[in-house]
Amino acid sequence: MPTPSPPHPSSSAAPDPTEQAGTILIVDDELAMRESLERIFAREGFRTLLAPSGERALELLREKRADVMLTDLMMPGLTGLELTRAAKKLVPELEVVLMTAYATVEVAVECMKEGAYDFVEKPFKRSALVETIRKAMERKALVTENRSLKAELSGYRSREIIGTSAALRHALDTASQAALSSATILLLGESGTGKELLARHIHQRSGRSGEFVAVNLSALPEGILESELFGHERGAFTGAVQRREGRLAQADGGTLFLDEIGELPLSVQVKLLRVLQESEFEPLGGKTTRVDLRLVAATHRDLQAMVREGTFREDLYYRLNVISITAPPLRERREDIPLLVDHFLQIYAKKNRREPLTPTPAALERMMSYGFPGNVRELENAVERAVVLSRDAFLDLDDLPPQIVEAKPVSDELRFPIGTSLQEIEQQTIQKTLEFTRGDKQRAAELLGISARTIYRKLDPATNDASS
Repeated sequence: MPTPSPPHPSSSAAPDPTEQAGTILIVDDELAMRESLERIFAREGFRTLLAPSGERALELLREKRADVMLTDLMMPGLTGLELTRAAKKLVPELEVVLMTAYATVEVAVECMKEGAYDFVEKPFKRSALVETIRKAMERKALVTENRSLKAELSGYRSREIIGTSAALRHALDTASQAALSSATILLLGESGTGKELLARHIHQRSGRSGEFVAVNLSALPEGILESELFGHERGAFTGAVQRREGRLAQADGGTLFLDEIGELPLSVQVKLLRVLQESEFEPLGGKTTRVDLRLVAATHRDLQAMVREGTFREDLYYRLNVISITAPPLRERREDIPLLVDHFLQIYAKKNRREPLTPTPAALERMMSYGFPGNVRELENAVERAVVLSRDAFLDLDDLPPQIVEAKPVSDELRFPIGTSLQEIEQQTIQKTLEFTRGDKQRAAELLGISARTIYRKLDPATNDASS
């Protein structure tokens, strides 16, 4: 379904609730000044908190969230500078702007030393004050985002790609070789197979100096998806009270990872195609912007089938599918399960402040024989559950989820009695492999070393009769 066009800007419309306008804490001992500033910022779409003194301002900071504090410098009780010191200790990420009628170089220097973002001189122009606050808001958003990215990166350092199986090594070797190129990469595979970790593996080996920016398209409402990707200028649509940088701009010089690319609406597919073809895009309400990024997309859906159905553009599919890499499901790399179990036991033992559990042979054997439809993610959840619920130092059968304990063991073996025809052996081998790959004929063909067309031909009795 196409994304509806953004509504035209309107000064009388209420701000869009999806837009993060920001909150300003206004501190001034004069009631008229507080009310005047409140009206100014309300018209600009900001939320406000009012405090008549520094002491009250600190109380509000303990109770509520504020992004920027605008405070008078000269007040009874706590002065603006004293309030700045106390507020920055209480909320280090708070941006502070001071108002003063006694602006001097010394005051400005002292303000900056205490952590203030800027100061404005009374009497100030409304436009200049609003612009200063807006820049403080942007700085606050940037600092918060950088901290979030650093925390995310730190968390992923412990989330390595674990395993030594041939299937995993093949995927990693292909990814490492492709990383050095500028080609677009399409990661295929079921949910829970670690496609984002594979994308990070590619970025880390690409030599690109920019950020790794990940976007889960299935988690974004269609109404804000375009703005999230491409960004928008202030006033681009109703409620756009601030300029917003999109994910494409954030990934400039780095890697943009679009997970669940099959969820992208057709209207946005056209714009993404332009990025891949021309290395440029237009923010909503903005001008053409050049961008240098590496695109890695991922999906668990059959994009070729979507192309046939008309829900995915054929030209975009071929632009994305320059190099395709399949993240193998866990049932194709069973030998990695003991390594993964040990890895997750270490992580969740530390997280829950207890000694790592030792898996019993029975529990490990049961996990090795289970099909894990949820792949590595399901295994991780099972191990975390065991760490939390186990009452002793062992991970035993009783600590595993019922679906694993009660499941019928999966067998990878095929046995044929002497005298079975080659045609029957072929049929059963293909059928068993298709069961193993959950009907994925392309993946089954890769495992069998034949073409997908051969599988279709072997399974079609009419074709076999015609060729005999």
